[in-house]
Amino acid sequence: MTVAPSGPEFSIQDIPFSYRGSWLNISPVVAEKTYADDLHLVSHQTGLHPVLRLAPTAASTVVATPTLLTWRSGTGLVEAGYEGPDTLRLRGRGLGLRIAAAAGTLTPFSGTYLYRDPVDGSAVFTSYETGRRYRVTVLSGPPGGLGGAEALGTADRWLHLPADQPWEIAIEEYRTARRPYVRSGTFDQLCRDRGVEFAAFVDAVAPWRGVDTPAAELAAYVLWSATVEPAGFVTRPAVLMSKHWMDKVWSWDHCFNAIALASGEPELAWHQFQLPFDHQDAAGALPDSVTHSEVLHNYVKPPVHGWALRQLRRRLPTPPDRAELARTYDRLGRWTRFWLDARRAPGHDLPHYQHGNDSGWDNATTFDHDRVLETADLAAFLVSQLRCLADLATELGEPADRWSAEADRVRAALLRDLWDGERFTARSPHTGRRRASRSLLDLLPVTLGDDLPEPVTRVLARRVEAHLTTHGLATEPTDSAHYLADGYWRGPIWAPSTVLVEDGLRRAGHTVLADEISRRFLVLCEKSGFAENFDAETGAGLRDRAYTWTASSYLILAAAQQGRTGSPVGPTR
Repeated sequence: MTVAPSGPEFSIQDIPFSYRGSWLNISPVVAEKTYADDLHLVSHQTGLHPVLRLAPTAASTVVATPTLLTWRSGTGLVEAGYEGPDTLRLRGRGLGLRIAAAAGTLTPFSGTYLYRDPVDGSAVFTSYETGRRYRVTVLSGPPGGLGGAEALGTADRWLHLPADQPWEIAIEEYRTARRPYVRSGTFDQLCRDRGVEFAAFVDAVAPWRGVDTPAAELAAYVLWSATVEPAGFVTRPAVLMSKHWMDKVWSWDHCFNAIALASGEPELAWHQFQLPFDHQDAAGALPDSVTHSEVLHNYVKPPVHGWALRQLRRRLPTPPDRAELARTYDRLGRWTRFWLDARRAPGHDLPHYQHGNDSGWDNATTFDHDRVLETADLAAFLVSQLRCLADLATELGEPADRWSAEADRVRAALLRDLWDGERFTARSPHTGRRRASRSLLDLLPVTLGDDLPEPVTRVLARRVEAHLTTHGLATEPTDSAHYLADGYWRGPIWAPSTVLVEDGLRRAGHTVLADEISRRFLVLCEKSGFAENFDAETGAGLRDRAYTWTASSYLILAAAQQGRTGSPVGPTR
């Protein structure tokens, strides 16, 4: 009865069991930082919503792989696999399963209702929170006991599958109506099909993997499983930041996923880069974030997109056609003009953030005294983006001088107004007051590489070294009075800052330091997985434990390392 699993085992506490394209997952995570005792079927339509509690009838252990989830109790087991993005199949032998509504109370505006469908005899749960139905069809074995059908108010609503007879069911997520379920292939075959699909994805995005990159397959699974089909405001196939509570696409996170996917999944990569631009507003600004049922504009995110587009295009096996490139040029130009036109105070050459959230480094110590700030990282990203636009303009036969002139203007202001000879400072556009912090954010102009004077990059490299712990780059030095082990951007190691700094140092010629930063981050992920961020002193994973830009950063750095060392490439199975 058992199927040979495909891919690496992983902790279901850290990484949800899901499938490429699906808005569903199975996980104990039922809200932000909230873990239930039982696994739940969770939907991310309209937000993170636990819909069904999946409780084996005896104490069991859980084994998860990319294609198969198994509960084991002695010789009994329950197995789950995906038939498709909206359909799961489960089967049991010697172990029963109770499927219950996660919400205990039904009100006119919340909760889950249960009824038996007179058309096909299936049990159907309807969820106010997701606006979807969840149909359970028994494919073999006894029909299953049903409790709480048609109950209103507070009630226990459940379907029971017994331990004393083998059984198999299908669970589907859909809107209002669907033809009665018809089995398409055996459980074993669907698991084999998912295994083939996942193996093809890994071979595409990490063909270079080997014994010295042991986390590559799991990193690929984190990306594969967090991918959703277009729905709601998600206009394209999208890699969410996580299928835990960080189930959005933020307008800088997406860049790292695009870069990691570019060489092996170029179409998916291009969709990742373009998705936030689908929601660009009349001022040219990108949204802060996009998810199934909301687009937020209360903040923006930093203009890393010129840097990212250059990285992306270097990796794409086939360049975008002229029409697509022209469209991208227009979108990137409007995003850049937003910063030049709407985010520069009169008479100022440097743009400003309105809050730390605009920078992506929400609570970095750079913003401790003033929130509205002209910062060095923003200026550096904008210079990179302007240079990228100048290159695109030349390629498309458009005037490039205006972009090059603005790049030179912002670069000159960065060095004139924010560099004090030893560090970059931040300046209030209201008062002109300049302040220095010890945040790694203030060192991000190193991303300009050799577009900065060599004496400046030399000082930046030396300061970067002060942030380097055994495990990687602390966002606030561990000896800082403001350092917090789990302080978000006030200490922990983050993937995007690692990739940005490593790339800038390498292009500035500081390759030994760049190599060491890369090596330590790879080891960190191999030890602690793909958490949102990591304790800089212990290396422990923090916050959301299945974060895609962390997995992508591992793949980006590991692929580059394999390319530099000339290590033998090829999958290890």
